[in-house]
Amino acid sequence: MTILTLIFLLPILAAIALAFVPRNFAVIMRAVAVGVTFVTMLLAVQMFWQFNGAPADEHGYKFVGTIPGLGAESLGIACKFGVDGLNVGLVLMGAIVAFAAACCAFEIQSREKEFYLLLLTMTGGILGAFMSLDLFFFYFLHELALVPTFIMIGVWGRGERRNYATFQITLYLSFGALLALIGLIALYLQMPADARTFAIPALTQYFAAHTMALGAQNFIFPLLLFGFGILVSLWPFHSWAALGYSSAPSATAMLHAGVLKKFGLYGLIRVALPMMPEATQGWMTLLAWLCLGNILYVGWVAIRQKDLNLLYGNSSVAHMGFVFLGIASLNLVGVTGAVLIMVAHGFLAALTFGLSGFIYHHTGTLVMCELGGLARRMRFIGTAFVMAAMAGCGLPGFLNFWGEITVFFGAWTEPALRAVVVLAIWGALIIGAVYMLRAVRTVMHGPSDEARAYAPNVADATLWRKLPYALLIASLLVFGFFPRLLTEKIKPVTEQIVSLATAVRTAPDSAPAIIAEVPGAPAAPLRTAANP
Repeated sequence: MTILTLIFLLPILAAIALAFVPRNFAVIMRAVAVGVTFVTMLLAVQMFWQFNGAPADEHGYKFVGTIPGLGAESLGIACKFGVDGLNVGLVLMGAIVAFAAACCAFEIQSREKEFYLLLLTMTGGILGAFMSLDLFFFYFLHELALVPTFIMIGVWGRGERRNYATFQITLYLSFGALLALIGLIALYLQMPADARTFAIPALTQYFAAHTMALGAQNFIFPLLLFGFGILVSLWPFHSWAALGYSSAPSATAMLHAGVLKKFGLYGLIRVALPMMPEATQGWMTLLAWLCLGNILYVGWVAIRQKDLNLLYGNSSVAHMGFVFLGIASLNLVGVTGAVLIMVAHGFLAALTFGLSGFIYHHTGTLVMCELGGLARRMRFIGTAFVMAAMAGCGLPGFLNFWGEITVFFGAWTEPALRAVVVLAIWGALIIGAVYMLRAVRTVMHGPSDEARAYAPNVADATLWRKLPYALLIASLLVFGFFPRLLTEKIKPVTEQIVSLATAVRTAPDSAPAIIAEVPGAPAAPLRTAANP
């Protein structure tokens, strides 16, 4: 059993075990959730630390392992896990956020058994989806993590609009997942009939050697682009996100906004770009202009918000625009920056929603004009709040800075995207700074009123409550000061993906019909500037 198999199975088995625990043992359930996610995090840290020295298989994946009995050999389905530079940082980030979310779930005071069971299921599904080397389990495990999100918002959500938020997020994400599913099935059907497989490495290698028909690419790529895009809140399909996160319990918002939301971005980079290069190049300019909707329009919406969680929700949507811009650049620097932002935003989104949950638990409100001067009574929370705002503004020293600046440099090298880059920089430096600093001024440093009803309940975090926020801030700072810990791992994979996505290929005269022959099959000739 490999370390990746343990990372996946521990939360799933713990969720199953909790189903048999009597519901009046709430302390045990909380302890199990925190303990299991802590062990999962330690395993992820060990895996990340050992990554460079670990042996790789013929496709470049490390720590590869298969869970026997899960899958269907006749359909080419196998529950197989592995990591390379593209997903190793995402798995580490997901495990850290899962532990932080379990620590921040203290606000749940009813139906704890069901909540922690769903939280552990969500954690296992998220980590399994990012580690999966099989398209079937890649999609299935994402759905396994997504369904608890709907339930948790509907049952433990807050606010008068939580039912509407549950309906909206279910409708949007189900539709996006359906589009992506149609695209993935169509991709599977492009393989030779007698050798079809869902294995991502085999699919990538096959389509690198045998160009998919242009008509098929033009049909499948938009399905994946907009299906995954809806899951990531690509403008104009973004309206579910802010309301959904503002209505969700803190732990749920931390996991979904921080980790699960990156599934669509990861799917685009892992599946769509390398397998459908001609369609990819045709859609990237449109994607670059759509991302301005995230950065500018949603940024303006964030400025207008009066509710702290709605501000954070819109900020999360705005940050996704920078990732889309990095993907649209289709070069090594830009795509590497996109992956850096995915990891950085995971930590940042978890931190912001965790802090807002703490404030709500103590004050009973997140309406910013009803808050003020909290930094005087909550010194640690106030400090963490300011650091989160600085990270959101892309301040040097945080990982977010390296992600955004590499995206801008990568996109600037493409002449067609320079106008987009100028507007995106303006959105990052001006709009992002305005709404983040406004939140700091109003909530933490505004005038305080000791006569407010919540005033007696305002207190700083205890040592245990400080742990998840300190861990998330430390993660942003460690990778912010030492970004090479990530970039050295990411670069070889993004280089390969960009090479596949930008090459103009011609199909060979006769393609092998059996997938088993693919590893030894000659690659189709590449037409590049050096090889016309």
